[in-house]
Amino acid sequence: MALYLDLIRWNRPVGWLLPLWPTLAALWIASAQTNQALPSLHLLVVFTLGTFLMRSAGCCVNDAADKDFDVHVKRTANRAVASGKLSQFEAVAAGVVLAFLAFLLVLTTNTATIAWSFAALAIAIAYPFAKRFIAMPQAVLGVAFSFGIPMAFAAVQGHVSMLAWLLLLGNLFWVLAYDTEYAMVDRDDDLKIGMKTSAITLGRFDVMGIMLFYILYLSIWHWLIVCSPYQLKLSSPMLWYAALAVACGQVVWHFLLIRQRERMSCFKAFRVNHWLGFTLFAGVALAL
Repeated sequence: MALYLDLIRWNRPVGWLLPLWPTLAALWIASAQTNQALPSLHLLVVFTLGTFLMRSAGCCVNDAADKDFDVHVKRTANRAVASGKLSQFEAVAAGVVLAFLAFLLVLTTNTATIAWSFAALAIAIAYPFAKRFIAMPQAVLGVAFSFGIPMAFAAVQGHVSMLAWLLLLGNLFWVLAYDTEYAMVDRDDDLKIGMKTSAITLGRFDVMGIMLFYILYLSIWHWLIVCSPYQLKLSSPMLWYAALAVACGQVVWHFLLIRQRERMSCFKAFRVNHWLGFTLFAGVALAL
């Protein structure tokens, strides 16, 4: 059992908190558009547990797909599959079980959400292989980690509006930011084994690129919530602006962490990113 807990990164919750916060924010926004004060408890349970299960399933598939690469990377060489403690078959089988459990949760929602769940699964499976062919595979991860947004809208409203897709676009830039920080940790090893990452593609513009991604993320979400034709009726606008100010402060902190490109500082920047997601979620939930 310990090996399987290690496989799904049980002791590293940041991996499922990162996709959880934008998903919950989308639930609040979609509910507000239908004049509901709060999302239903049912949907909160479905999307919280579903996010955890799908992230865990993704780890299983990722480790099985990357077995021959992980063994050459300092940070991943001791993972259960890379070290031979679990076979690729066992990892994939665990991933299938976890994805099936997530699908059972989706079956308690509506037809639109069930239909979109297949697209979410396909993108999650595609990500580990994108690292072999795409110069910035973090963009694929960005879609995978943001797909809870359109699914939340589908669950609440029965369809996916343009607002949901634009929120996904903004969130994609956040994923690009934090996963590039993550990729900076392994850049030397990835160069040796021929893995493609945004940190390698951006090269000496990596820090500048990350800052641009953060700015785009915050700007798009702010515009959608306050200034766009989809303007939401905020009951407490100042709480949103306060959350935005805190988020901007965190972005400055990230710049200070990564500007020297030191391995452990970049890893710390990645690990604390869930606080940025929580800040925007809190701003949405309190302001609506």
